[in-house]
Amino acid sequence: MLLRNHKVDHDEERPTLSVVAGETETVRRIVSDKTRSIQAITAQVKMLALNALIEAARAGEQGRGFSVVAQEVRAVGAQVESIAASLEAELAGRITGLQGMMRRLSETAQGERMVDLALNAIELIDRNLYERTCDVRWWATDPAIVDCAAAPDAARAAYAGERLGVILSAYTVYLDLWLCDASGVVVANGRPDRFPGVVGASVAHEDWFRRAAALPNGDAYVAAEVAVRPLLGGAQAATYCAGVREGGRADGRPLGVLAIHFDWEPQARAIVSGVRVAPEDRERTRVMIVDAAGRVLAASDGRGALIETLGLDLRQGSGGYDTDPRSGTITAFHRTPGYETYAGLGWSGVIVQAPAGG
Repeated sequence: MLLRNHKVDHDEERPTLSVVAGETETVRRIVSDKTRSIQAITAQVKMLALNALIEAARAGEQGRGFSVVAQEVRAVGAQVESIAASLEAELAGRITGLQGMMRRLSETAQGERMVDLALNAIELIDRNLYERTCDVRWWATDPAIVDCAAAPDAARAAYAGERLGVILSAYTVYLDLWLCDASGVVVANGRPDRFPGVVGASVAHEDWFRRAAALPNGDAYVAAEVAVRPLLGGAQAATYCAGVREGGRADGRPLGVLAIHFDWEPQARAIVSGVRVAPEDRERTRVMIVDAAGRVLAASDGRGALIETLGLDLRQGSGGYDTDPRSGTITAFHRTPGYETYAGLGWSGVIVQAPAGG
């Protein structure tokens, strides 16, 4: 499905379009009713003219003048009937065209409103995840984390784990925080009771670790795609990483990697479910966050996360919408605009809305 580009405008015109469409339908009914009334009257005039002609014929020579008048009356009736029929046909055509324009304007307004809502959803995600990139770079400079990465003995690892636990008690949006040494072995985590298999596990094979280990300085970070993390009990996590460096300095020698795992499923569900869809439209509307390949990352109906891929072409511009001509379903999207230093991962907000009564 191709989603056409557009310029997003406000949706203040929607109530007006609805009123105009209703008034147009009223005008159509009035024209039809009045034209039928005119046709009924002209039919009566023609009938009277016919009767007059019959009576004039019976009267013979005395009725000849009245016959001429009856002929004229019948001709006028025919002209009025013709004008009424032409008026009805012309107005009906114009009104049908106007109703089509109203439908298209209404669809456009609805599509643009849905694009606005899709943008709202992805912007909320972006702002939230921007904060995650700030968190990981800040916490990677904590002295306890830096000291443990430099010399990960039991005492330092215990203290680093304690410090990570303190952070987790204040930041409830995270599943866990991991400190990895330079070889990719996790030496401390913030929730060892909940995730006892983390410490000692190697994550050297993980793409996010390899990328984080190659970061050029402490100001850089890695944002990984949402994935199921077996070491976190199979939970869905958005992982963010930064290098731990000597002395906590941005230009310090690399010592290890700090990985923070954002508790994706409940946080994303709250955002897609909180998009301001009208109550009467909520049952027929599905709000989603999808990645650059169209994979569903979160959906307001709770279905398809990390397993469903939408058949949409999301590469066209920053946003757009499309109406299925057969079903009337509107699909709208808006790609991530990024936020501050977080450029995003090419994700999009997507909204699919079935027609009312469908």
